[in-house]
Amino acid sequence: MPVQDYIRDRFFPHIWCPGCGHGIVLNGMLKAIEELGLSKNEIVMVSGIGCSSRISGYVDFHTLHTIHGRALAFASGVKMSRPELNLIIPMGDGDALAIGGNHFIHAARRNIDLTAIIMNNRIYGMTGGQFSPLSGHGIKASTAPYSTIDHDFDIMELAKSAGATFAARTTTFHIKEITSIIKKAILHEGFSVVEIMSQCPTYFGKQNKLGNSFEMMELFKKNTRKIGSNKKLENKNLIERGIFIQKELPEYTNEYSKMVKIAMGKKNER
Repeated sequence: MPVQDYIRDRFFPHIWCPGCGHGIVLNGMLKAIEELGLSKNEIVMVSGIGCSSRISGYVDFHTLHTIHGRALAFASGVKMSRPELNLIIPMGDGDALAIGGNHFIHAARRNIDLTAIIMNNRIYGMTGGQFSPLSGHGIKASTAPYSTIDHDFDIMELAKSAGATFAARTTTFHIKEITSIIKKAILHEGFSVVEIMSQCPTYFGKQNKLGNSFEMMELFKKNTRKIGSNKKLENKNLIERGIFIQKELPEYTNEYSKMVKIAMGKKNER
């Protein structure tokens, strides 16, 4: 199926700012779905609120555009009722790890078969450029004109600690990695976390003097390295990209189905 068949043309042109990285994420995600050969009826996309969450309006899947920070809770409900479906949850950094942080750690702890795609542009773009839990120390934002004193989460470490069985990171510069990693995340049976570092030239780039979209993407190229690369020997501050966790553990909806069968068997014995 051609990629354009997954798009709702009537909702274009999109609302993202010129140079926003979220369109690149959408492109990479649709390529992954196309290469997997998934039909539109096999997919449910659930999003919350924010720039990233507009993706659910642009794709011709079954979609839920829910409330801020609650996308994983809604997605868990859908998965429990229809475990055969593929649940994809695009979120922003704040949506996933501020108001939605508690849902994130418990979805990971349960190892429920969801694919969480976190578009990390390190800012609240839709509401005016406030700093987020992933902005980091010393970053300027509309709510931190003299720079932030908060330290940021490391999504990979948080996912690992909370119990996710698949966790990976890439950037909008590395489009082939986006597609490859999302394919593996969807196929993985368990809670999958995909962090995609995405540029926001309108707020984050401008307030922190990082240049335009092209220059910000060049920074992703310059300041990251693939796991296992010798590039880190040159600069120990480089951010690692790739798959950090990939392991097999019992998946939540499968375990729940087993419990139902046991309970029904006990009931029939009476």
